[in-house]
Amino acid sequence: MKKRNYLLLAMMALGLSLTACSNGDKVESKVESKAEQVESKTESKAEQVENKAESVEKKVSEEAKAKVQEIKGDAIKQIVEDKKEKENYLIIDVRSAEEYAKGHINFAINMPLESFKEHLAEIEDWKDKNIIVYCNSGRRSGEAADILIDNGFKKVFNGEGVKNFQYDLKTFGNIRGKELMEKARDALVVDAREAKDFEKEHFKTAVNVNADDPATIDAILPDNKDTLIITHCYSGNRSAKVAEYIAGKGYSNVWNCLDGTKEYDYDFSQGDKESK
Repeated sequence: MKKRNYLLLAMMALGLSLTACSNGDKVESKVESKAEQVESKTESKAEQVENKAESVEKKVSEEAKAKVQEIKGDAIKQIVEDKKEKENYLIIDVRSAEEYAKGHINFAINMPLESFKEHLAEIEDWKDKNIIVYCNSGRRSGEAADILIDNGFKKVFNGEGVKNFQYDLKTFGNIRGKELMEKARDALVVDAREAKDFEKEHFKTAVNVNADDPATIDAILPDNKDTLIITHCYSGNRSAKVAEYIAGKGYSNVWNCLDGTKEYDYDFSQGDKESK
């Protein structure tokens, strides 16, 4: 009888123990589930905060980014006609080399849209200065303007196209100082500075002319109309006048250097310059 009682008590104790374990498992399961829900909500809120922060950062970045400005043809005309004001702008023709050669805005260099990105390093020094891009209608120059903005250029203007405004187009090209240094050895360099400055130092291949005396220019012109001729002076103004005169004589490979001796250090180390 006692054994039976002990057995019953043992079975009851085991039952209670199993019940307690079962209840404990349920409680533990509920706690874990609740914790997982809290953790999930916390992570969700954290993601929302992070996404919102990224959105705000992106919006601030977009607002801070420079915007392309439009500029009319008459404003560009006034700029290129002002010898001092034109020094504050770099004008870029983004049409093809063939279109550029047929006629372009005075003092404009050529950077075709097709290879525009590859040549951005060449105008890095203008990143915080005024740049005007133009084409025929504004479409290609609009694309080029966006490329400039995306690459950190701050003051970008999309100019009125040559088909929409009657510009005084030029057929001689324009280059910058670095390109003059690279090509001087193989070109006829026409130096339009004053004789006294020419005598101090000049390119080895250079000849000196007076921009206001056509006879001095005629005297140095070669017979070959395809000869590479590069004009330069102090700031690109006198030399542009000489370049236009030479191009008007039927020479097809005439280039004016925009960067004069006042703006570029022509201290050659390879004998491209002759000092006296």
